[in-house]
Amino acid sequence: MDGSETGWGRPAEPAPRWRALLDRARLGARGAEQVPTERRPDEELPPPPEPPLPRRGAGSGYAGRAPAVGQPAERPYGTEPGYRAEASYRVEPQRPAQAYRGQSGYPAEPTYPAVPEPRRPEPVESRYTLLDNGYRHATPPVESRYALLDNGGYQPPAPPAAPAPPAPPAPPSATVAGRPGRIEWRPQSAESELERAAGVLRRELGTPRVVAFANPKGGVHKTTATVLAAATVGSVRGRGVLAWDDNELRGTLGLRAGSARHARTIRHLVADLVQIEIREGADLLEILDDYLRHASDGSYDVLAGEESPRFAQRLDQFTVKRVLELLRRTHDVICVDTGNNVESPNWRTVMQAADQLVVTTVPREDAAFSADWMLDLLHEEGMGELADNAVTLISCPTPGRLPLQDDLERHFATRTRAVAVVPYDPALETGSSIEYHQLQAETRQAWLRAASAMLEPFAR
Repeated sequence: MDGSETGWGRPAEPAPRWRALLDRARLGARGAEQVPTERRPDEELPPPPEPPLPRRGAGSGYAGRAPAVGQPAERPYGTEPGYRAEASYRVEPQRPAQAYRGQSGYPAEPTYPAVPEPRRPEPVESRYTLLDNGYRHATPPVESRYALLDNGGYQPPAPPAAPAPPAPPAPPSATVAGRPGRIEWRPQSAESELERAAGVLRRELGTPRVVAFANPKGGVHKTTATVLAAATVGSVRGRGVLAWDDNELRGTLGLRAGSARHARTIRHLVADLVQIEIREGADLLEILDDYLRHASDGSYDVLAGEESPRFAQRLDQFTVKRVLELLRRTHDVICVDTGNNVESPNWRTVMQAADQLVVTTVPREDAAFSADWMLDLLHEEGMGELADNAVTLISCPTPGRLPLQDDLERHFATRTRAVAVVPYDPALETGSSIEYHQLQAETRQAWLRAASAMLEPFAR
């Protein structure tokens, strides 16, 4: 098979030309005959045939030089005694193999007139050069609002015959940039941010949620934050919000929120808890209303704490759980003002039952240290997830921005899920009853954003 290959069950096919040349150079011209090959239509014409190489003559026993005198010629390696090696042949000059295209001696190809390459316009600078591996458009793409709908395919529009009407403005939150398929986000306006925060508070929460406001340090606005959070959520939802004063030592939430139409507190509710728990539906709401106080605008309810310190011993873990289960049957959001004693059973029970923790503090080192220590305590007690998902609420007790506030924001942003800052408001300075509608517009907007951050993980 000189210059050809074959396989089982099919006729021989002509081998490539380089294979025939290699076989001829390796075996010499002994018995080699050039086999005509059939040219395919798409194959280039082969060069003109070369004259056949001279055949090697018959051996004459002459090896080209005389053997050494005296010593027998050394036998090749591996030959046995008595074996006679074939007579070597004189090396005759051979014609080198036909040169390939590009080497000297290869027939030159016919020349064709050169076609001038069309001149391309200069590439347009693009700020997306580093993102698209150096690709640049030949012409700057036309800005399109529908770049995300055509799978990134760009088709330049035909020139309009008449001036086109102005395009509608893009949404305030996102605009399509020059390159199709890329979005450039713009910061939301204050109005859209407040609308989004109010929308979060209006959504369904799945199940009733308990929000605990805690810091072992006194005077860090726990009671104020509990009242304003309940007032903010209640003003948006309209109903189903309650603020509970769970401070075991003379809590003031009942005085600062709600209308004192009666003097009943948590002590009276616990005394009649057995008769209240068996009620259902509207009957339960009616009998529970006798133990609750209400805000002046009716946006939220208040469960006042007991002023007598002797009653604190009766709020054991089992009693606190029963009260929380009762309030979950009638309200959607329960804001709990915890006390300062982290070792008390009611404090630990509320923390274990809380869905959201709000760490209240003011721009003071002692208040921030107390809040930081409480987060470490929750991690040690197996409530690390509650601490990591907490919201830090920084209340400004004076006008202006204190230098320590920036440090506190950066620190608690690494320890909690979010940090919210509420400004100073002169309506809160007197310490009297809190009226939500009397707060400044800036204060109400800040509390709307803070309350949205508290309930956002549960909004559906």
